[in-house]
Amino acid sequence: MKTKLLHLLTTLLVFILISDLALSQKGKSSNNRTNLRRAQNGLSTAEFWLTTPDRSVLFEKQNNGLRFKTGGGRNQTISVDDQQSYQSIDGFGYCLTGGSAMLLHKMSPQNRSAILNELFRSDENNIGVSYLRVSIGASDLDDHVFSYDDLPPGQTDPELKKFSIEEDRKHLIPVLKEILKISPTIKILGSPWSPPTWMKTNDSTKGGSLKPEFYGAYANYFVKYIQAMKAEGIRIDAVTVQNEPLHPGNNPSLLMLAPQQALFIKDHLGPAFKTSNIDAKIIIYDHNADRPDYPISILNDPDAKKYIDGSAFHLYAGPIEALSEVHKAHPDRNIYFTEQWIGAPGNFPGDLKWHIKTLIIGATRNWARTVLEWNLAADPNQNPHTPGGCTQCLGAITIDGNKVTRDPAYYIIAHASKFVRPGSVRISSGVNENLPNVAFKTPTGKKVLIVLNDSKIDQTFNVGYKGKTATSTLMAGAVATYIW
Repeated sequence: MKTKLLHLLTTLLVFILISDLALSQKGKSSNNRTNLRRAQNGLSTAEFWLTTPDRSVLFEKQNNGLRFKTGGGRNQTISVDDQQSYQSIDGFGYCLTGGSAMLLHKMSPQNRSAILNELFRSDENNIGVSYLRVSIGASDLDDHVFSYDDLPPGQTDPELKKFSIEEDRKHLIPVLKEILKISPTIKILGSPWSPPTWMKTNDSTKGGSLKPEFYGAYANYFVKYIQAMKAEGIRIDAVTVQNEPLHPGNNPSLLMLAPQQALFIKDHLGPAFKTSNIDAKIIIYDHNADRPDYPISILNDPDAKKYIDGSAFHLYAGPIEALSEVHKAHPDRNIYFTEQWIGAPGNFPGDLKWHIKTLIIGATRNWARTVLEWNLAADPNQNPHTPGGCTQCLGAITIDGNKVTRDPAYYIIAHASKFVRPGSVRISSGVNENLPNVAFKTPTGKKVLIVLNDSKIDQTFNVGYKGKTATSTLMAGAVATYIW
């Protein structure tokens, strides 16, 4: 009897084990089929970074990533198509003025290192600024006016024997060296506000024009600048010929009309770069979008055009669409957006909305390879600046000793710079009046979509890609960056 009972229990145990094994294999098979279907359907999750106009969310990664799936209901859809591509991107960033460098350099080493890493390191925790514009000599946001060859009144130095970048060694060069340790491949654009006064028709830092007899000396001034910075370990990727050449009222400044700029480039600057094996790009104009005729007229001169990489723009006047007008006239030359200020004390909802819509989205949709906000840093009183320089230029950050406050331009640039890395390409995305947007494909193959809710109410919409959609909702005035 005991033997029969033991046999029965053994048989029952074996049956249970076999059943469990079968159910386990069935479950694994079901999971495998589910995973296979997901792979076949191309389902994936998009990261979602958000900034809201009420500052309740400031460039923060959201936990509820978007899931792509089949079908999208009745929501409006922004369709992204990476089979249609446009210009490559050089980077997003700021103008590192002499005043910005001075404020950074006066911070404690520990605090300066922390903010420089936050700005320029490209990783999960930082915003990865990838492009900088610096002034050749002083801009109006230095604490004083200077050039690299200042002389007493009545003296000249056509051979540039007294040329020196010593002023830049005080603050700018040390800060640039720290930045380059963090981001060795960052691109740097140099722009002059004024030549030395002895080269000018009015012998003044403000206004005047370049004397024709010093065109050659001024071309060599650019050469010496690039060579001197290279000797410091700082590569200048490009130069603009003159900051705001139609605005001689700043201090410092220079009036340089289009025919003068064309002549300077084709007969002096271009040949000087060629003779000295300077590979820095020459970029023209560097002023407002209300005068696209200025760069077009220079590019229409083939003897000048052969030395020119492209045209640069600001937007204190004119429509952003004017950049496309220049691109259409000369599609074989590049477009850059190099400066836009935010006036102190700032208006976060308005600044965020306008700059994202008009510059991050608008400039890149009109062929810009860069978007740069004007000045990286100022103190709480918008200092330093030259006598007659900008008194209300709000920095992307405000530096008060070692204390750092992040202002609108910090978040505006972060929404692009962190994800749209140099070498990314703008790709097609649907036009939507209430949801202006722009899309990119990164060098690693990721897709990046930046969207602004430009309406007065919350908007629910779909992001469409390769037949699948992901649904998102943005409050009025909010901006989001989606990455997948």
